[in-house]
Amino acid sequence: MNFESELSKGNFLITECIECKKIVWPPTEFCNDCMGKTSLKEGDFEGKIIEFSRQNEDYFCIVEIEKSFRIMAKMSTEPHIDQIVKISKCGISEGNYYFEVN
Repeated sequence: MNFESELSKGNFLITECIECKKIVWPPTEFCNDCMGKTSLKEGDFEGKIIEFSRQNEDYFCIVEIEKSFRIMAKMSTEPHIDQIVKISKCGISEGNYYFEVN
């Protein structure tokens, strides 16, 4: 199981170090703290909206996941700073990762 193959199936997983339990982002095979091997962790991860902007009918948010790393995600309803969200859709399109939250 690897991050990109799971993401292409619409599954969002987080890379976690087996040794020190640190969340490693972007996903890699080895921890950038202790160089331990990593594994993919499944879960219903929550994030907090840090900031956002709007283009036409869509909102684009910077979302901090698990108080550890940030991603850019699309949202179809008006977001609010500090709002708690979850990834509702994700994948790879034309070689680029995409995330949607609600």
